[in-house]
Amino acid sequence: MPTKAHPRYELTLFMFLLAIVAVLGFSPRSRVDWALENLLVLLLVGTLLAVYRQFRLSAASLTLVFVFLCVHELGSHYTYSLVPYDRWCSAMTGFSFNKTFGLHRNHYDRLVHLSYGLLLVYPIREVLLRLTPLRGFWLFFVTLNIMLSTSAVYELVEWVGGAYLGDDTSQAFVGAQNDPWDSQKDMALAVLGAFISLLVVALHSAVRQPLMPTACRKKWNQRG
Repeated sequence: MPTKAHPRYELTLFMFLLAIVAVLGFSPRSRVDWALENLLVLLLVGTLLAVYRQFRLSAASLTLVFVFLCVHELGSHYTYSLVPYDRWCSAMTGFSFNKTFGLHRNHYDRLVHLSYGLLLVYPIREVLLRLTPLRGFWLFFVTLNIMLSTSAVYELVEWVGGAYLGDDTSQAFVGAQNDPWDSQKDMALAVLGAFISLLVVALHSAVRQPLMPTACRKKWNQRG
């Protein structure tokens, strides 16, 4: 079973997250969009704090959640459509993603959705592993479907928000950038990221099992 994070490490991540939210919350490009995006952060962190005494995530899962929230916070400061990642890359390395790959839109939102699958599927898998009897293929399948379902719910939230917010705030929150297939692409990237991470976990388990003594291997198989 994954090792629980040390309380000091948990506190360190929490304090760093508060600092990042505070810094990136200073003079965001759109205060309304920043507030809306951070409702999701508040919900996730609030849930982790609410169940802390009954259920604590491993250090690996907490680290992945922290990294994803940092990526998300950067997007909430600039809005997903306007994060100047290409300008930063060009200034530091002289390399331009947009020019090199012929990109005509800001793809930071795509990165965040890919990161959602890559980074958060492991914590979801851990929760299922510890709270349900799911193992093997069904653990893989249900975890992947949860990532797809939650990604779809987020796209529905964007749709509802876009329908009732003002034009500027709506464009900042939805971030479609005139792409009619934006929602489908975002969900596909989330599932792709989740699939890659689950595949890495499965390969890691497959490599480790032959190296284990028989007794340890049986316990490992029972854990999933």
